[in-house]
Order: sequence, then structure tokens, then C-alpha cells
Amino acid sequence: MLNRKSNLLVTLYLILHVASLSAQGEMSFSCPKEKGKIRVELAIEGKKLLTSAPEGLWSIAVDWKDNWPCGWQYASPSEIRQTGPWTILEGELKLTAGTWRLRDAYRREGNLIRCTRRFTWLGDKTLPRCTLAVRFQVPTLTKRILLPGIIYYGNPSGEKSGRVPIFHGEPGDEALFEEHRYPMPFAFAEWDDDKGRWGAAIHTLPSLAPYGSVRDQWWSLGVTAGDGVTDLTLLSGPCASNGKRSVIKAVQSGFTPYPNAYLNVPPGTVIEKTFYLEVFPVQTEGAGFCTPVQSSLQLFSPFSTQGLPSFSEIIEAKYRFALTRWYESDEVAGFRKYPNRNALVMGWCGQAASLGYALQVLSPELDDPQWSVKVQKSLDFLSQTIFNKQGFYIWYKANEKQWSNANLLSQGQAMANFAWAIRTARKTGLDSRKWEQFLRKACEFHSQRILQNDWRPKSTNEAFFIAPLCEAARLFDKDGFRQAAIKAGRVYCQRHLSMREPYWGGTCDASCEDKEGAYAAFQGFLALYLLTEDKTFLQAAEHALYVTISYTVIWDIDLPAGRLRDNGFRTTGWTVVSPQNQHIDAYGVFFAPDIYQFGQITGREDLMKLALVLYRSCGQLMDPFGSHGEQIQHTNFALRGPLDDISTMRGGYQESWTVFWLTAHYLNAAARLKELGVDVSK
Repeated sequence: MLNRKSNLLVTLYLILHVASLSAQGEMSFSCPKEKGKIRVELAIEGKKLLTSAPEGLWSIAVDWKDNWPCGWQYASPSEIRQTGPWTILEGELKLTAGTWRLRDAYRREGNLIRCTRRFTWLGDKTLPRCTLAVRFQVPTLTKRILLPGIIYYGNPSGEKSGRVPIFHGEPGDEALFEEHRYPMPFAFAEWDDDKGRWGAAIHTLPSLAPYGSVRDQWWSLGVTAGDGVTDLTLLSGPCASNGKRSVIKAVQSGFTPYPNAYLNVPPGTVIEKTFYLEVFPVQTEGAGFCTPVQSSLQLFSPFSTQGLPSFSEIIEAKYRFALTRWYESDEVAGFRKYPNRNALVMGWCGQAASLGYALQVLSPELDDPQWSVKVQKSLDFLSQTIFNKQGFYIWYKANEKQWSNANLLSQGQAMANFAWAIRTARKTGLDSRKWEQFLRKACEFHSQRILQNDWRPKSTNEAFFIAPLCEAARLFDKDGFRQAAIKAGRVYCQRHLSMREPYWGGTCDASCEDKEGAYAAFQGFLALYLLTEDKTFLQAAEHALYVTISYTVIWDIDLPAGRLRDNGFRTTGWTVVSPQNQHIDAYGVFFAPDIYQFGQITGREDLMKLALVLYRSCGQLMDPFGSHGEQIQHTNFALRGPLDDISTMRGGYQESWTVFWLTAHYLNAAARLKELGVDVSK
């Protein structure tokens, strides 16, 4: 561990580094009058970076044609006044059927400009088939956008699958999604010009759109590409993606129609929408998104654990459920991946090796005198896995007495489990000789492979080898393991920090940008910093951390009637899987310890609090047996159940897929947090 002086230096370094990633220049807010129209502008040192649309500050569509809003009408403010900290802009939009009274109220809140926009319909009759908009433009076309959990700088890796939202930044491109789909509700754009590199974002307070024609219709948020500009956009319902209008990402394979998302507004209706704007210089390509991620954390402050399950409750329930997966015969011992199949699977969804570490650390919290027997037998058996040209097998089918499957991602995670178990066994006194023999062989195999000149990892999945190689370098004092870890870290720095190739490929059932890929890099970079104290890796860890956090839900999404609302479910702390699989899951417990440790190293108390929320929030849905499902439907997306009726998706919960990671990660993470100083006995 780093000493206190090193911690202080690291904290100072990161304070300076965060400032350099997207240095907050002096942002100005103004409402100039150009060509007879009052506009809204955000600038830095006189350079206009975000402006209201030239057609007018307010945009309202009064009809619907070809499955999209049409008949757009525009209005500009006729009056501007100051009241306290607020700048008030007022105006009217006169239609044949009546008048819209319009008002924006702006004020500065820290580095953000807050606006509450009010639309008041003064017509005598209901105004049918209308759409309200919020539009602010950056002065160029750019594909470097980030919509949290949905699109990462265009999703270039996932595009090949045809199953994910994409954005090329070409005129006419539209990427608009329901606000409840966003783990962090903001849309961000990054671009550069002859004066530098810049970033802009619009944040929103997500809400239902009143008088929507679609059941459970919310505002939509995203970006659209116009004639030489990119709009940060809010609409009162319509969604679009991948060249198609009125569609949503409702199923794994692609998009589903989402028609007629307009409003029918009765007389006297007042509709308000609150949003926040920010602009900033960006020093490093691909790092501009860090600023709105941090701003979103500050806006929603997702740091309270009040009312969430306790550590002790989660640990007790999850270990009790883990025992139901224990399988033992004359030749085999271990934790099964599935409830009714005798398959022991290391890594990813199986995590059969995970508890070999966790139970050693958590033994005082467990009411099981046989914990050490289970650890010894399970890791002794898994150590017997067979090696082949790809490494070692991670699946064992007990009924067939057969090893199979050697996917690299799972091998890396399994090696980390063994490394932590060996380190801990040197304190607890368990016999780790077989484990060490296996880990040495695995590390020698993969370090030699990584050190080859032709090593070209397909995706970020092989970053999961970095942490175990770092740990093994300490355990066995092997410089070759250290050099392989460093090489892998440098390769992934070069590939991902610019976000020309965002982190991707961290799951085995999707080939796209995902949080697991981002976490693989974050875990690896952090492990390299702890091994080498090279601040380059600390900087890289910070970048990957912010991508990882961007998949984390930081607000409590209002849910319709269903299983989730029945249980008073709070979404804060759960994580979106990927742009392909748009449900949320409990994976945040896996990386909570790394976030906590990063917070310790850098003096970031907010990150340490966030880590505890991630862990405890993900204990909410445990049933009396200590189990819960993987697929929580916070948005219009489903993998199981009725897939042809969008109205049945949101608020649903599929609990039948109970693979062992949903148990093992809780115990593994609790053990790691305990070693970091968290009291898990309460």
C-alpha cells in the first residue's frame, strides 16, 4: 500500500489531472440580440460553444406526419429581465388554434446553467398531435458523443453487430431515447477546431411528458446532426436511432416501432421541463465526457445508503443461497453455475473459484464451521483443469466428467480469484500448493502469449489478465508476469484513452461497448498503478473509471405498476449492461471495491460513498432464499416474456436466470471491501 505522503501526492496529482482533462475555463452565459432575435449563448473567453437554434429559442411541432413531428413553429423572446439570480426570457407563439405562452428561467449553479422552461397552452380547445422541444447547438458536426449506457463515441465496435444504437455525426443522424433509459441523464458532445478542443452537455431532470398519446410516455433525450451543427436535444416523446424514426431499442436483436409519441394538450395546460447546460475546454481527446459524468454525480448526489439492506443481511443471505449450489462427489467439489445442472464454471457467469478467496476473509461473518473445507476442496479440484492451446478450460460438466471452454475473459477472472485466494491463504494457513502450481502455469502461459510481438487482443476482454498478473508478480516475484501486465496496460491505454475505440467486449454474449469492458480496463490500470506507482496508469484508471461509472444508475427511476414497484425498488446503484442489452443488473457489486479503493488513494470521499451504495442497493431484490434475478427492466427493453408488447416491458423483472455470479460477486466484493477497511459486520 502507498504511504501517507504518497497518498497526499496522489491526491494533489489527480486534482491537477482532472482539471487538465477538461479544464473549466470561465464560462459565460448571455442573451444577445442578433438579426432581431434574442438568443441564448454559452461561451468561454468569448468563444461561442453552445447556442439556441437560429430559428428561435422555442420550437413546437403542431402536427405528425410520416411517423414524425412536423409543422414546426418557432418563437423568440420578446422580453428579457433579471430577478435576483434568474434571467427570465418570455415570449409567445401564436397559432391558428390559440397561443402558447413561453418562458425560460436561467440561473448559474456552480459550473452549470440551470433552466426551467415553461410552456402554457392558452387555446380554447385541446391541441392535438403536438411536440415540444429543447434544442441547443454546438457549432460543428461531430460523432464524438456520449449518451450514458447507450452510445459511446458512436459505438464503432458494436456497430458491426447491427444490434446497438450508432451515431456517425452525419447530417440527418438522430439519436433520441427515453429519459428513463439513461443511467445518467445527459447528452454530451466533444469536438475540436483551430482554437482547441471543446465539450458541451445538456443534463435533464427526467420526467413523464404530460398528456402523451403513448402509455407511460416520457421526454426523450439525445443528439441530432444538422447542417454543420450538432443539436443537444429534448423532445416530449419521439425517439429515433440508426436512421429510423419512432423506434426504440426494446429487444436484444435491434429496434421496435414506437409510434405516435405526441401530445394532446388541453386548454390551460402548463408543462415545465428543467435542464442544465455546460460547456468547457477539453485538453485530452476522448476525456471530455469526464466533466458531465462528474456534474451528474453532483446533481443527483447518489450517496445515501439509508433504507438499503445492510452488509450483514446481504452476506448472510447470499452465503445461505451459495450453499444450495454446492456440489460434491467422490471426485468433484465446488459451486455450480446453475440450480439444476452439475456444471462448475470459472469466471464470468459461473464464478466457481470466487468463493475460495471470499470465504477466507468473511469466515468471522459466516455461521459455517465447514467454510475452510469448502474452500480447500473447491480450489483443489479447479486447480486440476486441463490446459490447451488457448490456455485452460473453465467449464467442468460433472455428469460427463469433461472439461471444456477456454474463453479468455473467464480465464482472466478465474486467475484473479486464485491469486487473491493464495495471498489470503498465506495468512489463514490453508494449503495453497495446488492453487499456486495452477496459477504459476496459467500466468506463465498468458504472460508469454502477451509478450509475443504479434499479441493483438480483439477487445478489452483480455484486460482481465492484468490484475492477476500483477498479483502473481508479487506472490512469486516473477518479473515476466510484471512485464506482461505492463505491456497489456500500455496496449489498452493506446487503444482506448482517445475513445476512438471505446472500451468493449467485456461480456461473452455481446460484441459491443459495455461496462464490463470498461471495468476490465479500470481494474487492470488500477492494479498496475498499485504495482508500479506509475501515475500514467493512475490517469488511465481514472479515465476507465469514469466510463464505468457512466453505466451506473444515479437516480431513482419512477416505475409503472409491476414487480419492481411492488417492492419499492430503487434503481440508484444498479448498472446498465451494454448498448445491446438495455436492462440493468447487479454487476456494480463487482467493481464497487475498486471504486472504493480508487477513492481511498485519491482522497475522493464521494467515490467511496458511491461504492457503498452500489453494493448495498444491489441487495434490494433478494428473496427469502437469498436469490434474485439478473434482468431488471427499468426501461422499454426485455430479453424474456412478451417481446411484442412494449407496454408490458418497463417495470418487469425476470428472476429465472440465477447464474452463480449473482451470489459470488456479493461475497467476493464484501471480502474485498472488508480488506479495504469497511465494516461489513453491520
